[in-house]
Amino acid sequence: MKEASTSEVPLGQNLIKLISNLCFSAFVFSVLIFTVIAITYQPPDPWLESAPALTKLFTQTENATFKNDDSILKTGEDLVASAAISPAISPSNSAITEAIIEKSENLINDSAASRQLRCEEKVNCSDPRALFAIERFNLRAFKSIVFLEYQPPVNGSKSDECDVSWRFRNKKEKSWRKYRDFRRFKLVFGENCTYKVDHAGGWHSGVNARRFRTRFGNATATRAGKLAPPAVRDEEINDTIPSLGSELSFRKGRYLYYSRGGDYCKGMNHYLWSFLCGLGEAMHLNRTFVMDFSVCLAATYNPSGKDEEGKDFRYYFDFEHLKEVASVVEEGEFLRDWKKWDRGHRRKVPFKKVVSHKVTPMQLKKDKSTIIWRQFDAPEPENYWYRVCEGQAAKYIQRPWHALWKSKRLMNIVTDISGRMDWDFDAVHVVRGEKAQNKELWPHLDSDTSPDMLLEKLKRMVQPWRHLYIATNERFYNYFDKLRSQYKVHLLDDYNELWGNTSEWYNETMNLNNGKPVEFDGYMRVAVDTEVLYRAKTRVETFYNLTMDCKDGVNTC
Repeated sequence: MKEASTSEVPLGQNLIKLISNLCFSAFVFSVLIFTVIAITYQPPDPWLESAPALTKLFTQTENATFKNDDSILKTGEDLVASAAISPAISPSNSAITEAIIEKSENLINDSAASRQLRCEEKVNCSDPRALFAIERFNLRAFKSIVFLEYQPPVNGSKSDECDVSWRFRNKKEKSWRKYRDFRRFKLVFGENCTYKVDHAGGWHSGVNARRFRTRFGNATATRAGKLAPPAVRDEEINDTIPSLGSELSFRKGRYLYYSRGGDYCKGMNHYLWSFLCGLGEAMHLNRTFVMDFSVCLAATYNPSGKDEEGKDFRYYFDFEHLKEVASVVEEGEFLRDWKKWDRGHRRKVPFKKVVSHKVTPMQLKKDKSTIIWRQFDAPEPENYWYRVCEGQAAKYIQRPWHALWKSKRLMNIVTDISGRMDWDFDAVHVVRGEKAQNKELWPHLDSDTSPDMLLEKLKRMVQPWRHLYIATNERFYNYFDKLRSQYKVHLLDDYNELWGNTSEWYNETMNLNNGKPVEFDGYMRVAVDTEVLYRAKTRVETFYNLTMDCKDGVNTC
């Protein structure tokens, strides 16, 4: 019995050792896994959506086939998180500002009461209390915009009216751009001689506060020979082309030049995908991107049904913002300087030709040539710019969507339309056109977007007699007349004077086009429609709200 008990002791010790070894092994394995995760994990960029999400959003695929969708067009200002842009647009900002105004107004009232001042017989627009009353009214009336700065009020057309100008930004626009409004206010006296706003005029009603600084003289001649009110220059726009400077600065620079490829005259989503690939490669290589300002607008955006060459990039996009966040130069000036500094000099400007998109940006990273010249002479689809960013390069090249904003000139039209509805409107996006005619891919779209069906469905989503903006590709203006029995209907063509021959947009774009008028084309219409739609309080979409058809056709939901 004694021998049996002594033989059991080593067995128990061995069991304890075995369990200890297993626990220690599990601990070491856990630490190893944690270490690997900590090294390889890359948190998402808080400023932009991840690259895979953007890829899915804009193309759904990386192959050479694109499906044109000319209904909703997004650019960089639509992707940046609003909270990351500026804390000034938070709802609490308005409350803080109003509290400050109320406190300042109370101080003035107390001071006036202590001096026992009498109420003036007429409104004094230069009195600080008048501006305080207007600021307070605006904060309560226009909660969807942020007021940035006011100009001193001036007299209106009557003794009890004041005209005031201010700069502002819409809370739903995720950019730093400022806009300007000027309105007329009728003021009355309240208790203790305080000013109160009795009535506020509409958008741009305070004409005496409008500053007439024009780029094209004091007035604009109409076709009838009469003088129209001068078009006000937007002082926020500075999209002049930067100069390359001297020969020394040219030779010290590093440039990435893409020659024209098969992307030219393709759809705008194809163009943007390729353009941002080239710009992204230039940023990766720390080089200046040579831009071709000439845009070919695809036939889908033209009423004529034909491609139209020679459109200026600045008609559609904000070049001022682009040159602030990226190093770019215009192609024509670049080629002139290259030819000038290269001709007749013993020391030629060093450059490297790259004839295949299969030469990756990583292979060019250490190249010391002044100019890297990518050429796209192969047949389609091998001559598409965006092919450079496919494959292994997609891990290194990030398309800089944040660099591409819509043109400020187009955004001024968007602001004008929204302001005329006092920023208090709903919107519906009605897709018709070719999709409504294609019964195979969209069998119910035509009937689901008929006037009777629209009215029936909108009654359940939009309150009656609201301002209703309709963003649509329906060409027949009177198609939506039935909705006017329930809503204050607004269409883009209701505001055609904003791009007519007496408008600011007309004069500014004509100046970019060497004095020739510029057509307000289909892409511009889509861009403006899209941005007004984004600013609506209630937004109704065609797909998912009005019809059960899939956006990209049958069985694609």
